[in-house]
Amino acid sequence: MMIDRYSIALYLALSCVIGILDASAGDADPRYRACVAQCEKTGCIGERCFPHCNFSSDGVSIDGPWYMQEPLYLKWKQWDCQSDCRYNCMMDREKERESNGDGPVKYHGKWPFTRVYGIQEPASVVFSALNLAMHFHGWISFFILLNYKLPLKQNKKAYYEYASLWHIYGLLSMNSWFWSAVFHSRDVDLTEKLDYSSAVALLGYSLILALLRSFNVRDEAARVMAAAPLLAFITTHILYLNFYQLDYGWNMKVCVVMAVAQLLIWAIWAGVTRHPSRWKLWVVVIGGGLAMLLEIYDFPPYRGFFDAHAVWHATTIPLTYLWWSFIRDDAEFRTTNLFKKAK
Repeated sequence: MMIDRYSIALYLALSCVIGILDASAGDADPRYRACVAQCEKTGCIGERCFPHCNFSSDGVSIDGPWYMQEPLYLKWKQWDCQSDCRYNCMMDREKERESNGDGPVKYHGKWPFTRVYGIQEPASVVFSALNLAMHFHGWISFFILLNYKLPLKQNKKAYYEYASLWHIYGLLSMNSWFWSAVFHSRDVDLTEKLDYSSAVALLGYSLILALLRSFNVRDEAARVMAAAPLLAFITTHILYLNFYQLDYGWNMKVCVVMAVAQLLIWAIWAGVTRHPSRWKLWVVVIGGGLAMLLEIYDFPPYRGFFDAHAVWHATTIPLTYLWWSFIRDDAEFRTTNLFKKAK
């Protein structure tokens, strides 16, 4: 959906600052640092000890270093003693701050979220999953509309010239939201790269799709000529991020330029076209712009769950439904016109 792309760009831009300034007020706190250091040595915080941190009474690991003692399900989740020490020290320190009347602070670039079954940011995971489900519903309903409700050509192909492009868009959108849910479940290098790569792929492809649809490019050769340079650049950019350097600053510039470009394309097209469902396009553009304010106005998680980014994920759910509704309307509009001409 359009808001997915613009907000993804802004999210990546803000992540640039987080990536560069990883040290936050919370992890610079001497009490927090002392707690983590003691926990990593003994596997305990006060009287609480973690079962998978296997230490003897004198603080020496029984069967090798602590990182070799992880149960398989914890290894799969990528949680380890260090992560548990940081999390529990963070939560203890936040309770102390709350009792003193102080507000929450960030630790290692992130707000203090409450884990649920090992999930790092449960609200964002749930809303990401709902966005994925909404895209799946939109894509399936689009497929059913084209193949079972609208007239087909004699060769059983759809009249709608952009059908295959929207199918690819649906798959990329679901892929992007899937990795968003995984990334918010556990932020490690691998999930970060997969989330960023899938977001950039969706953002770049959406720019191509915006160009092809708004300029009504129907000739296959013209489509290839228009898309090839952008596809080459997007592919090179993703390879650069994954195998050379995860440059947050450069990635920010690339994503913002692509997002602003397609925002302008869709907005201008909505203003000049006589499409019967152009109002839906306007709602998505304006709603998406307002939703992005949540990314600018960052606030700590309410009750440890709902921060600004999680609320943004929630706002994209109804906008996604409306966006796919516009896509279906566009398919009906174009099919009706082409079917009349074919008679």
